[in-house]
Amino acid sequence: MRRRHFIKLSSTTAATLLFSRLTYASSPQTSLINSPSEVWAQSGSDWFQLKHTNGSVYTYKDIEVYIKTNGNAKGVYIKSPGNQLNAIRLKWSHHTPSDAIFLGDQWERSYGDLQWKTTTTGIKNPWYVLIHDAKQTSCFGVKTGCNTVCWWALSNDSLELTLDTHSGGNGVLLGDRTLHAADIITTTSTAGENPFHTDHRFCGMMCEKPRLPKHPVYGINDWYFAYGNNNFDLIKQTTAMMSELVTDTNNKPFSVVDAGWATYSPLLPGDGGWNDDFSKPNDKFKDMHLLGDEIKKLGMRPGLWMRPLCARHDDKASLLAPKIPGRDDPKNPVLDPTIPENIERIKHNFDVYKQWGYEMVKHDFSTYDITGRWGFDMKDSITAPGWNFNDRSKTTAEIILDLYRAIRQAAGDGIYIIGCNTMSHLSAGIFELCRIGDDTSGNEWARTRKMGINTLAFRLPQHNKFYAVDGDCVGLTTKIEWSRNKQWLQLLAESGAPLFISGQPEAMGEAQKAAVKQAFAQAARVQPLGEPLDWLSNNEPQKWKLNNRIVNFDWA
Repeated sequence: MRRRHFIKLSSTTAATLLFSRLTYASSPQTSLINSPSEVWAQSGSDWFQLKHTNGSVYTYKDIEVYIKTNGNAKGVYIKSPGNQLNAIRLKWSHHTPSDAIFLGDQWERSYGDLQWKTTTTGIKNPWYVLIHDAKQTSCFGVKTGCNTVCWWALSNDSLELTLDTHSGGNGVLLGDRTLHAADIITTTSTAGENPFHTDHRFCGMMCEKPRLPKHPVYGINDWYFAYGNNNFDLIKQTTAMMSELVTDTNNKPFSVVDAGWATYSPLLPGDGGWNDDFSKPNDKFKDMHLLGDEIKKLGMRPGLWMRPLCARHDDKASLLAPKIPGRDDPKNPVLDPTIPENIERIKHNFDVYKQWGYEMVKHDFSTYDITGRWGFDMKDSITAPGWNFNDRSKTTAEIILDLYRAIRQAAGDGIYIIGCNTMSHLSAGIFELCRIGDDTSGNEWARTRKMGINTLAFRLPQHNKFYAVDGDCVGLTTKIEWSRNKQWLQLLAESGAPLFISGQPEAMGEAQKAAVKQAFAQAARVQPLGEPLDWLSNNEPQKWKLNNRIVNFDWA
């Protein structure tokens, strides 16, 4: 290497070099990604390289990919009138610096598995990737609400974006339509901006129109002490107990009735996680309208949990999704979300919730019910191969978006929606809140530490940029030491994000009540976004900036 070239490279950070090689400035404020050096298409099990014809058009037989500028992004458009299309892959040649670290997101919830990584081999980075060295952070992503499931991959000599166009486990049949697959967006850190704030700003670029709660959200949820063994009187009792600790009557908290209230399936009696009818309560609750009124009288806002794609035990087979690994238990039939009759049933449930006067609905399990997999199992593929829903003309991402939009339409403006086990990047801009991680616990502190702290630290940059991020509950029970839960309560209460508490009556002593009262007062007001200060090197950050002061936690 020539000395002059070596000096030039040494004076420039690795992330800056990476960004400058892959992008160009279209205006003083905007950088756009260059045209890819290679474009590949997958039809069935075969991959084909497309030929770069003219401008930003790439073709192989009747498959065509073209890329055009959409404001501050590069839009990717796909045609494949005669062949099933499984995926498109865009590749940019470059050298990834060996000393850089990088961060991606998760498909849906995270599972205590988010971290800044040093090894690129075999890593899929869902939706976006941040690349950081000692001085600079470069960001590559797709805008939220895209019509494909997207991930980024890095290697020593390339950056790749895969746009998954499967429809279930088969390739989509687009016919004569053009698929607007995704909008690619990039940025790099500004002078003096640390990776956390770059991440937060980039999330705002990826989601230009988030749908947010009017006020900070906080409240209670019975799951982590009742675990489905709930009833009308227990909800009323805990709501009354916790409402005494509320001091901000202008921003009232929610009391969310979790799983266990709806009509049981006769095949699974007593199983709150799988129900026959989410428009009717079981005998433990009898009257959900009355319960909602009682919650309001006690000074809280009623909310409830539901699972939208549960089928009834005796539904006709033509309404059901195909049986695949992970979705093959005859006791757990799943509705096919591409059948209009099923969407109307889900919308009817929300009409009922509005009649009952509920102001928040947490809907759960839809990603698992659609794909048969949890996010941590989506390593080789999103779902099992070789199957599709009734309508194969739409991608899996489009099918998911149609479901979310139907829920949003049915909920209207009077109900906040929490998506749980939802595809995070697809739900942004549609739902006000997202349960961003897997379950914390009222039984095991290790689970709360792994799921809660990791999730909050690495997804807090999405707060109020995608939606309000719900890091899940404080399972305040007799099974977990108060000295531990007290810290988790403080972190949530001062993070600026939603706070939910599962307060077991037997665990609510004077010390706990005093702490919850303070936490409610904090969570009810707008606060600065909490920031994990050691997240570059610690998967469960202990050092945080909360309300403009440094707080050190001991998660042991």
